Amino acid sequence: MPRTAKTVEVPAIGELDRHAGQLSLQLAQALRAAIGKGELKPGDLLPSTRVLAGALQLARGTVLAAFEQLTAEGFLEAQPGSGTRVALSLTRPAPAPVKHPDAGDMPLSDQALALEHFAAQLRPLPPVPFTVSVPINDTAPDDVWRRLGNRIRARGPGAPAGYGEPQGALPLREAICEYVRKSRSVHCTPEQVIITSGTQQGLYLATQILLDAGETAWVEDPAYHGITAIFNTVFRDRKMARVPVDSEGIAVAAGRKIAPQARAAFVTPSHQYPLCMPMSMSRRLELLAWAKAQQAWIVEDDYDSEMRYSGHPFPSLQGLDPARVIYLGTFSKVLFPSLRLGYAIVPQPLVNAFCGARVLMDRHPPSADQYVLASFMAQGHLDRHIRKMRGVYAEKRRVLTDAINAQVSAELATLHPSDQGMHMLLWLKADLDDRQVARKAAEAGIAVGALSPMYSPGSGKNGLILGLGGYTEQQIHQAAQKLNRVLATLATG
Repeated sequence: MPRTAKTVEVPAIGELDRHAGQLSLQLAQALRAAIGKGELKPGDLLPSTRVLAGALQLARGTVLAAFEQLTAEGFLEAQPGSGTRVALSLTRPAPAPVKHPDAGDMPLSDQALALEHFAAQLRPLPPVPFTVSVPINDTAPDDVWRRLGNRIRARGPGAPAGYGEPQGALPLREAICEYVRKSRSVHCTPEQVIITSGTQQGLYLATQILLDAGETAWVEDPAYHGITAIFNTVFRDRKMARVPVDSEGIAVAAGRKIAPQARAAFVTPSHQYPLCMPMSMSRRLELLAWAKAQQAWIVEDDYDSEMRYSGHPFPSLQGLDPARVIYLGTFSKVLFPSLRLGYAIVPQPLVNAFCGARVLMDRHPPSADQYVLASFMAQGHLDRHIRKMRGVYAEKRRVLTDAINAQVSAELATLHPSDQGMHMLLWLKADLDDRQVARKAAEAGIAVGALSPMYSPGSGKNGLILGLGGYTEQQIHQAAQKLNRVLATLATG
């Protein structure tokens, strides 16, 4: 017989990350884990949503959404007048796993192998110096974000509801239009904005929509793994032409020779990733002239343009030719990576195509955080937050520069000059292999990214990508000392 159900205290579920958002999902995962570990047993009666919300200092709507999700998954069952319990059906013995002795010998498709390789390339580095995209605590959104989230999720437009608009919530699209107009000289209307789950999804959608099978796109050399992997894995029927980057940005003349009939170009004009330089105005005009003559599209990845520490951020490429450029932006860099909200601003003829592709991918972005972000922006909090970020990251950049110059021998490596962005580039000398350096650095407790794999095969240069992450001045200097020891050991080995 099943054990007698009784009211129990909810076990400790750990601290919810209130800055990361999606508290209902965090709570659902915590309760799911408690059930899995046996801390909550089949038949246990849970506190009411009102009581649990008060105990955890959450909005009742947040707790209700978590309960509804777990009920739908079969972990909880609700009975009118009896409250919500852990499902009794969970007492049933799990069926014995079916053994397939030869499962390990099953051949994987080329697609699976390619995606497996990409997963290894983009596996998150541990949160130690000099990992890229580790938020700095001083720049995390404060209690304003939490208060807005509680209010909007509990009884505002972000409360649990039906399906949302594939294009994204209108208030957020309106706020984005105003933001990019003022900060990036982007020309658009809310009808041209597609909310995405980040820049990566924007790149995926653009590749899917702009190119037919057999057609070619220019991609910078070197470039972000996320764009090259799209061509190397999912869309292998489209062609990628790697076009070298020089001190002014993508070399358009070289692109004309390598792939004169290309239908699109993927570029990072404000802050080339990973080499850090902006695209010159003459090169921008040359690229736009090519696109117009070729009837081609340009995809502008503007991933961290807000972070310029000397003068104003460079204006967007989109502002020079809104009819030709797809503009991609993200809030993951300026707020927090777990937010997973970005946007694509597309010429009007492409809007319906982007919406259709979005529906097939994941229907629409999560609604609640869109409304929280829209309110955060409309009330001026984002502008103040970015101003604060620039000051904090400028100081981190100074500390990292001083640490490298003081601790790392100039005979082994030199910093690439840059006045913007959330990472810096360290060029290696003495024929050091950056991939080997990255492996040895990880063994020493520091994390660096290798530059050479971001180039096309055979053209790579050895360098390290250093993030301006959330570390103290002492930690950064200690990490620089460790890095110098790794470089010195490999140079003499």
